[in-house]
Amino acid sequence: MEQWKKNLIVLWFGQFLVMAGMTMIIPFLSLYLQSDLGVSDPHETATWAGIIFAGNFVTAFLFQPLWGKLSDRYGRKIMLLRSGFGMAIVMICMGFATSPWHLLALRLINGTISGFSPASISLISATTPKSRMGFAMGTLQSGAIAGTILGPLMGGLLADWIGFRSIFYITGTFIFLASLLAMFVVKESFDRVQAAAMPNMSLIEGFRQLGRIPQLASLFAVTFLIQFAMIGPMPLMPLYVQELHGTAVNLAFWAGFVGSAAGLSNMIAAPLLGKLSDRIGQEWVLGVSLIGAAVLFIPQAMATTVWQLLLFRFLQGMFLGGLIPSVNALIRKFTPDGMEGRAFSMNSSTLSIGNMIGPIVGGLISGWIGIEGVFLTSAALFFINAIWVRQTLLARSRDERGIKQLE
Repeated sequence: MEQWKKNLIVLWFGQFLVMAGMTMIIPFLSLYLQSDLGVSDPHETATWAGIIFAGNFVTAFLFQPLWGKLSDRYGRKIMLLRSGFGMAIVMICMGFATSPWHLLALRLINGTISGFSPASISLISATTPKSRMGFAMGTLQSGAIAGTILGPLMGGLLADWIGFRSIFYITGTFIFLASLLAMFVVKESFDRVQAAAMPNMSLIEGFRQLGRIPQLASLFAVTFLIQFAMIGPMPLMPLYVQELHGTAVNLAFWAGFVGSAAGLSNMIAAPLLGKLSDRIGQEWVLGVSLIGAAVLFIPQAMATTVWQLLLFRFLQGMFLGGLIPSVNALIRKFTPDGMEGRAFSMNSSTLSIGNMIGPIVGGLISGWIGIEGVFLTSAALFFINAIWVRQTLLARSRDERGIKQLE
């Protein structure tokens, strides 16, 4: 088997386990605070749960660029292993927490040392043949999506079976084993001497240089919008499902089913659309996927039954499956050599911003014009981003083809 395929298989499992570990606590976090950490007041429990869950994304947003800079200087694999082994240890320590402050501190540390995903993407982009880049990015994305979807389900099942603390021990052990497998199987050809000879730019200067590339700015905006538009309605989804369903019977099941529908189709479509993008170009798959995702927000705002909402979410997920793989492949295409790690880390930071801002802005918009307004606002933002992508990427693609024809 070719080395890039070995890298892809191992890092697919790594992405799955890391994302499952990050989301596994969602179903039982409040219960863990009540039963094991001594928080009894319902309002206090809800407040702690929100702060603890968000803490990971705050520090991840702040520290991702630093790890990206170091990966450009010392290699992607070492950053991958630093993050994997570090998160494994922190995850196990969460099982020994005795107060909410302990759990919050560990979540903040986990976000600080995170970076497995951007390091994986950067490593795959550096070791995969350009003709298979879309397929590799789509496959890698499917691993992350699978972990995100199945993580809460696994967490809920394991909580009833083995208890809350044991979940942290098991998750940490699996992440450790995935990192160990990556250490022995994953390989990259990284020239440290050449990397050391590159100008040692500060983080701010690196931001400025990448920010001057219009294609990258539009791609970072796509990543932000995906998280903003998909995470924003999630806290409100049970209320919307209750409004459509008309009864509280099986409300949690239907809310979870609707919430995961887009993720399921995304997981299926990502490798297929990634492979298609290798044939027709990532720019075109990205543009069509943006328009398709934007259009499908509109019927979600007009749904009259849960089944309609479920169908539209599932169809939308298929278009969303073409976004992240195309974005990652194009980031590699437009990023100057030697700055790939920083570019992917910046992209990961915009993802964290979307995770933080989405629920807040979604709640404000919902309180003003209803949850239907959240879907319509997301649709408008996707259309605007599609125009931006067309101006920066598709126009550049046409210009390059024209130059080649003249040559």
